[in-house]
Amino acid sequence: MKRFANCTNHPIILVTAALLALSGCSGLAGPAPQEKTAPPATAPEQTKQKSVKPEESKPADQQPAPSAKTAPPAEAKPDEAKQTEAQPPKKPPAKAAADTEAMLADIEVVAEPASMAVLVNKQRKLPENYTPTDLVFPNVPYLLPKKSEKRKLRKEAAAALEALFAAAKADGVSLAGVSAYRSHTYQKALFNRYVQKDGVEKARTYSAVPGTSEHETGLAIDVSGIDGKCAATSCFADTKEAKWLAEHAQEYGFIIRYPEGKEAITGYMYEPWHLRYVGTEIAKEIKAQGITLEEYLGVVPASASE
Repeated sequence: MKRFANCTNHPIILVTAALLALSGCSGLAGPAPQEKTAPPATAPEQTKQKSVKPEESKPADQQPAPSAKTAPPAEAKPDEAKQTEAQPPKKPPAKAAADTEAMLADIEVVAEPASMAVLVNKQRKLPENYTPTDLVFPNVPYLLPKKSEKRKLRKEAAAALEALFAAAKADGVSLAGVSAYRSHTYQKALFNRYVQKDGVEKARTYSAVPGTSEHETGLAIDVSGIDGKCAATSCFADTKEAKWLAEHAQEYGFIIRYPEGKEAITGYMYEPWHLRYVGTEIAKEIKAQGITLEEYLGVVPASASE
């Protein structure tokens, strides 16, 4: 009792002691020490890359281009298979060229290649270096492109052709040019191509030997109707255009150079589309007699007389 009495005499001390006793029991004396926690575990490497798809899972066409430089694509070569008869090879194979030269050596060269009445056939050829010096473009419709060299004719023949076309049109017949001049170089390359394919003898049955084509003279032209139907084919013979030409061509200095029934003399089948300019005097005489240019000039092949 005495101890308690002393406490009441010192209220402040008593209250302080009580508070200290309570704090010790309730843990209010200070914050409890916090336990240190381990740092969070580091995520595995693959987890960090979860959003990135592995390269092998991408389609082949989405793979990134390799860093190394790649060679540029090879330059495309021209398609040689697309060459046509209008574009013969510039350098024929050596054997074909040699075969052609050997055959040409036996063919007679004409003395006057610039003559309007020059005879060119399988037995007579133009000089290899001959090129007409007066080639022009006739002002008539053609089935060929405007810039084609095969539109050309010699000046006198071109003027006559224009008159012939105009007369035909006045009679209700519309004509068109198909093919006129061909250079010796062109004809030679074309023929050699045929020789390479079929041999010399067979090639001669359907193509003119270089120097023996009338187209090289600049005096010959193949014609058709303006629609191009039956151009340079046998059905042309039954057209109104062919019939008009057979009746009137000589009036303008042209002849049907390879008439029907004269194949043994001319060496070619009937070609009602093939016109040859020889001048009006000769053309009218040939028409009147129903003969060929060979017969008119008295130069009929010996084989035709057998």
